[in-house]
Amino acid sequence: MNTDLLCGLLAEPSRLRTYSAVVLGATTPEQVAGSTGLTAPVVHKALQRLAKGGLITDSPSGLQADEGAFKDAVREGRPEREPLDPDPDRDAVLKSFIRDGRLTIFPTVPTKFRIVLEYIVTNFEPGRSYPESEVNEILNRWHPDHAALRRELVDAGLLSRSDSIYVR
Repeated sequence: MNTDLLCGLLAEPSRLRTYSAVVLGATTPEQVAGSTGLTAPVVHKALQRLAKGGLITDSPSGLQADEGAFKDAVREGRPEREPLDPDPDRDAVLKSFIRDGRLTIFPTVPTKFRIVLEYIVTNFEPGRSYPESEVNEILNRWHPDHAALRRELVDAGLLSRSDSIYVR
């Protein structure tokens, strides 16, 4: 089930109330009607639609809600994430600190910070000279504190600096 279908099934207030009642323990249409205040015909119609959509099943023990449908729908709609590094351990570190192409926070563990810096420095061509303003512009795309990031790259030996000119 995809997220559009799931949202469509629950967009109608009577279906949402019916599904909620089953999630909260109602096992018969009468219990659903009693807990929601909906009439029996409205409950019956909502149960039919929810059963057809796969959100509710009617078993010998009574009505049951498929609560896992939400996780399944989210997983189905989520695009496959491209790894940031072929090494799974390095990729896990990068995934922890980089979201949507931005560095969320500076890692406090030096080895993790080194992995992040090594990834960020790939934005610079080896051997090319960059004026400080261009370095700031590139690093500002990663994190608002471009000065700290620039300093960390220099301190780590990933960029060299001479007279406000930087080289990878």
